[in-house]
Amino acid sequence: MNPPDHPRLPLLAESYRRLTGRLLVPSGADLPRALWEAPRVIVAHGSEPDPVFFYGNRLAVEVFALDFAAFTRLPSRYSAEPLAREERARLLERVRCEGYIDDYAGVRITADGRRFAIAGATVWNLIDGDGTLHGQAACFVPPQNYVI
Repeated sequence: MNPPDHPRLPLLAESYRRLTGRLLVPSGADLPRALWEAPRVIVAHGSEPDPVFFYGNRLAVEVFALDFAAFTRLPSRYSAEPLAREERARLLERVRCEGYIDDYAGVRITADGRRFAIAGATVWNLIDGDGTLHGQAACFVPPQNYVI
């Protein structure tokens, strides 16, 4: 598959740089390709009342056991088990208030029901130059194992 492009990819990378002071992908890289091939999971959802993923890179669709088209139709709350959704909502509110966090740990669930743990995830707001919130994004090292 060719790396998917989306009009919000520059916002994803620029918001990360502005908030964390770090680069999400190497400077000057072909952004769609660099995000798609990054060695960590990168996901992003919009700011709808029930946010839907608009982006997931190669590792994200692999880890969540979906193809890109299915992943980008998935409400992001479904990336967590029902009992973990309240915790996830608190996390997203913390990120909304603080701009970003880089210490998130939790359990996520794949489309086929496998659970996996993530740790040290960075979650950040997608904010344009005018300060408008367009959603949130996250990146984390892909899991080595799936948990029961």
